[in-house]
Amino acid sequence: MDASRYPRLSRIDSPADLRKLDQAELPAVARELREYLIAQVAGAGGHFGAGLGVVELTVALHYLFDTPQDRLVWDVGHQSYPHKILTGRRDRIGTIKHKDGLAPFPKRDESEFDTFGVGHSSTSISAALGMAIAAQRKGDARKIVAVIGDGGLTGGMAYEALHHGGGVEPDILVILNDNQMSISENVGALPKMLARLMVSRRLNALREGAKRRLRRDGFLWRFFKRWEEHTKGMFVPSTLFEEFNFHYFGPIDGHDLPQLLYSLRTLKELKGPQLLHVVTTKGKGYAPAEARQIEYHAVGPFDPDKGVAMKPATRTSYTDVFGDWLCDMAAVEPRLYGITPAMREGSGLVRFAKEYPQRYFDVGIAEQHAVTLAAGMACEGAKPVVAIYSTFLQRGYDQLIHDVALQNLDVTFAIDRAGLVGPDGATHAGSFDLTYLRCIPNMLVAAPSDEAECRALLTTAFRHAGPAAVRYPRGSGNGAKIKAELKALPIGKAEIRRRGSGLAILAFGSPLAAALDIGAEIGATVVNMRFIKPLDTAQILELAHTHAMLVTVEDNAIAGGAGSAVAEWLAANNVQTPLLQLGLPDAFLEHASREQLLAEVGIDAAGIRASILKRWPQLAAVPRVGVVSAV
Repeated sequence: MDASRYPRLSRIDSPADLRKLDQAELPAVARELREYLIAQVAGAGGHFGAGLGVVELTVALHYLFDTPQDRLVWDVGHQSYPHKILTGRRDRIGTIKHKDGLAPFPKRDESEFDTFGVGHSSTSISAALGMAIAAQRKGDARKIVAVIGDGGLTGGMAYEALHHGGGVEPDILVILNDNQMSISENVGALPKMLARLMVSRRLNALREGAKRRLRRDGFLWRFFKRWEEHTKGMFVPSTLFEEFNFHYFGPIDGHDLPQLLYSLRTLKELKGPQLLHVVTTKGKGYAPAEARQIEYHAVGPFDPDKGVAMKPATRTSYTDVFGDWLCDMAAVEPRLYGITPAMREGSGLVRFAKEYPQRYFDVGIAEQHAVTLAAGMACEGAKPVVAIYSTFLQRGYDQLIHDVALQNLDVTFAIDRAGLVGPDGATHAGSFDLTYLRCIPNMLVAAPSDEAECRALLTTAFRHAGPAAVRYPRGSGNGAKIKAELKALPIGKAEIRRRGSGLAILAFGSPLAAALDIGAEIGATVVNMRFIKPLDTAQILELAHTHAMLVTVEDNAIAGGAGSAVAEWLAANNVQTPLLQLGLPDAFLEHASREQLLAEVGIDAAGIRASILKRWPQLAAVPRVGVVSAV
């Protein structure tokens, strides 16, 4: 680090070093921290706007609280880069999201300052409450602080934690970081409520001063609590947090360090559940990020003097294929409704939201609600499409089973980020959807091998009268030409893409391209399976009888995945053909590029070849025979 450019930050190797500084130096520390964050993310890429918005808050928290003895729990973790810089990882922040570099979110085995591993939203209050209760029961006086954004507060789990916390009354401080944003703009009633919350410092001082002078179990205490509720109702249009039994303070300027320090010092000494409402600006201190907050949520490397340069896409991504398909299908099917849990940009609904605003529903970070909302729509004859990441659908699994599949309702799930997603790491990997979907009765489950097939399978799923899921990876495929037609494929029918002999490779989804390369090399038959449920069992039986060896390839966990479905069917029908299953191992995979991860788990072309030849080394001498079938 350039000590001349960052004279204070260069001396901070831990929060203990920060706490040695005079309070008057903290604004300068915050300036250096913000400048360093901009420079580092510009060089390496990563989550950007959220971290810039909490620089002052991060400095204040680590200055006043004895971290890691005091527990600091971040929600989601997009905003944790300043936290990582101040907690001994300053010189490695440029490696974040890269293979063998820092994790993109707080991670317990990376640092003792990362008290709870995250990646998904709305967990911080529950985790901090658990810590506070455990500490209280042990007689441990450590402080517990949870930081949650107003976007995270749209998730129902946050309210479950507030409900419970207000009942058990532990010593816990919840900081509501209100920047009016998730990744997109916040939706629903919550932003309107937060905008109405106005509590003066004088009123807070009056309340807290009176409470400190009264016995908690006396008549005057009970009278004062009742008076406080009624009086506050005169000043504050909404008292939701007070009704949860959290003492509400704020809103205050989250970029005003002296005010933050004053407020946090006061709250640090109070007993019971407290909530501090701070108002911040996402992207604070970098003008382009303040002006274009959605675009600067996460970025690749860029020139900080020029800002992010928009590069034209060389290929159409699967997400774009879905977005175009959704609009095209909506044009011919008025019963179609699009639903997303706060992932308008990520799931490809930007165009749909503009063209069909009355049929577009962003429910906030509320995956459970998104699924059951779709079920309710389907009950009334609508044909809802839930656009959701594979890893986020896990949160709505109970609703998927009980509210959709059990009732055999006509809901289509467009599942983005299936398989390996790369730099976002294990928290965002869609490694399990084939496993958790195929065991559910009434479900149709499909995996396209390229962009053109993605459009066709989305049409197939949508026109299927029942619950259906199409899962596809992040990014683009092989650049297959996409036809404008909305043509469905025969359900449960595979496609032979190459005829060979001896060995047959059954590819599920995007690994087909690598399988075709290996098939040409060793003279194998290659089948594009398309459907995981229902399986094309007739095709599998024919292959088992005409080939001596079978291989399944998928970018899903081997345990319970598509290969397991094939193995189960072969065993149930007493088919003895040897089967090799290739896919993701029984492990959480660390962050790296998608290509690096495919190579690591052995489902790129080189890995598939190595696994096949290890199992059947005699195939190395097989001449290259066979032809590629017409697509």
